[in-house]
Amino acid sequence: MKQITLLAMAVLMITSSCRKIEVDGAPNNSTPTENVILEGRISANRTLSANYVYKLRGLVYVTNGAVLTIEPGTKIVGEQGRNGGLIITRSCKIIADGTVDKPIVFTSEAANPARGDWAGLVILGNAPTNSSFNGTAGLGEIEGGVNNSDGLGLYGTPATQAQNAADNSGILRYVRIEYAGYAFLPDKEINGLTLGGVGNQTIIDYVQVSYANDDSFEWFGGTVNCKHLIAYKGLDDDFDTDNGFAGKVQYAIGFRDSAVADISGSNGFESDNDAGGSALTPQTGATFSNVTLVGPRATLTNVGNSNYKRGIHARRNSAISVFNSIVMGWPTGWLVDASTGTPTDLNLVGGTPKAVYANNIIAGNNTQLNYTVSGSAPTGWAAADFTNYINRAGGGNTLLTNTSDVQLTAPFKYDNTVDFNPIVGSPALSGADFTNTKLTTWFTPTTYRGACDGADSWWLVWTDFK
Repeated sequence: MKQITLLAMAVLMITSSCRKIEVDGAPNNSTPTENVILEGRISANRTLSANYVYKLRGLVYVTNGAVLTIEPGTKIVGEQGRNGGLIITRSCKIIADGTVDKPIVFTSEAANPARGDWAGLVILGNAPTNSSFNGTAGLGEIEGGVNNSDGLGLYGTPATQAQNAADNSGILRYVRIEYAGYAFLPDKEINGLTLGGVGNQTIIDYVQVSYANDDSFEWFGGTVNCKHLIAYKGLDDDFDTDNGFAGKVQYAIGFRDSAVADISGSNGFESDNDAGGSALTPQTGATFSNVTLVGPRATLTNVGNSNYKRGIHARRNSAISVFNSIVMGWPTGWLVDASTGTPTDLNLVGGTPKAVYANNIIAGNNTQLNYTVSGSAPTGWAAADFTNYINRAGGGNTLLTNTSDVQLTAPFKYDNTVDFNPIVGSPALSGADFTNTKLTTWFTPTTYRGACDGADSWWLVWTDFK
């Protein structure tokens, strides 16, 4: 009798070791065991406990105004081979509020993980965008094959309706997203973290995206403000801004693996107003300050992957502004590209320019600055004009020959010994300025340039630089 009882218990443990939940209409009154499968739609408020590991089977949609709360220290994995991913749809929320010693981790289920093992995290909100979907201005379809017949992959609000810049999609704080991203179609990929029409009442703070199979972070419209972002060894771009993104970002680090880049051309920043470089509004006009972009080339003689391109690529009528930042170790440091649509350089001129580049350090790039002329509506600018703009009186920008001239502690280490802090005597310890009107609200004034002040630890403990 004892042998039969033990056998029955073993069978029960095996059959319950991976409990499926979250399918609309399915009962959920059982206590989950070690591994819990999330599948289909989450249409009512739910909390994920740190006591369990959750597996995303296919694309999992949070719908119907539901709030998904994730406890500190929780691990969520994407199932390999099924493109597991989590989609927070419009008017829903994710509350993923980790702590420095208990970060929330989205990662691969594989014992030997690799970029692209699962789809990624997508958050969709109702904030303004210049996108259009099926002729409806203000509404966009997020990339990556996420949308379906119920419109669960749409973001923004039709332009004929009241716009809500203060939309709230919840909280991401002390969160790591690892090995995510896949290419649904060329130029229609899911990134590590994709944000579509996310509003400025959403909190995004202390988020690391590692080994993304496309961009680490991409914003499609929206107004969300973000602090303490880390893009680590992604494939394509670190920070990609499109379709009217108008938020603010402070303290961000981009770090590259010199051997790995995307065939489309990898950049630190890539920024478009839209794919055609139109004059549609809201115009992409995000403001970044205190960014450290560490490119693939520790020295001017390093080459690495030939698909690496620029630290910053501002194109297609983008009006992003960049202040108090470091761009180092790229084939081209900064390119203003006017070749498509409304010439991008027009945003840098005039009495009150839409875009401002000021008080930055541009160092150790084989070509520091470059400009691509418009073929259809030339403004008369050339590469020398962009150089004159960067060197303008009062601009506060610094051009340095080598990456070593920035004097960061250990910015090219490929493990947890990497250190982005400037050492004593570094030009990054001074030279910041926050008097521009774009910086007078929300931003925290600093005296230093780049993401770290010389003794910073905000990028330690909750992160992983393996």
